[in-house]
Amino acid sequence: MAKTIVVVGFGPGISTAVAEKFGASGFSVALVARSEDRLAAGVKALKAKGIESAAFSADAGDPAAIRAAIAKARAALGPITVLQWNAYGGASAGDFVTADPGAIRSLFDVAISGLLAAVQEALPDLKQSKEGAVLVTNGAFGENNPQMDEYAVNLKAMGLALANAAKHKLVGLLSQRLKADGVYVGEVMVAGSVKGSAWDKGSANLEGAAIANKFWELYKARGDVRARIS
Repeated sequence: MAKTIVVVGFGPGISTAVAEKFGASGFSVALVARSEDRLAAGVKALKAKGIESAAFSADAGDPAAIRAAIAKARAALGPITVLQWNAYGGASAGDFVTADPGAIRSLFDVAISGLLAAVQEALPDLKQSKEGAVLVTNGAFGENNPQMDEYAVNLKAMGLALANAAKHKLVGLLSQRLKADGVYVGEVMVAGSVKGSAWDKGSANLEGAAIANKFWELYKARGDVRARIS
């Protein structure tokens, strides 16, 4: 049976590696991001590898736009087997002492509202599939421990840390809610910078391919909800 993965928040690094990993394993790949140029380049690269793919421009923080993009992906490539959420809302509200509290809203628009809209839109397909899955990229800033709190404060990434923590909780809640429907929900917590990504300042220590392989392992095993890469 044909399978489709929708990768939301497509760009260099993790999402490119995920698209290539699942595409090489027989999936059609739908790419979703705001940048049409990046999407076009991504589709071209995937097709050069013999992977069926298509692109759909949408803002991950706009629930209506994400729903529409996923509906278009379904119409173009077929029912959705895997939703991979790689989008994040940036690094606004970096210092809670001085930040405009309203700036936090945009982070949660992506981490929570957009992700929920995507899951809801894809859910009928995910439930129908015997292998339906939601795979979420998250950052270790969201872990509840003093070391990560200190790190987020020092890097002025407090807003991102808060959004990651909420997303971390959301993954657990969705996993519990959807397991009776046969839909697996899993998360990879990334503790480090990924080579080739926007966070790579020349000293990145993680390979996107290693993270993509971990997502593939979670998807196939359908057991552990969380994995951590550092």
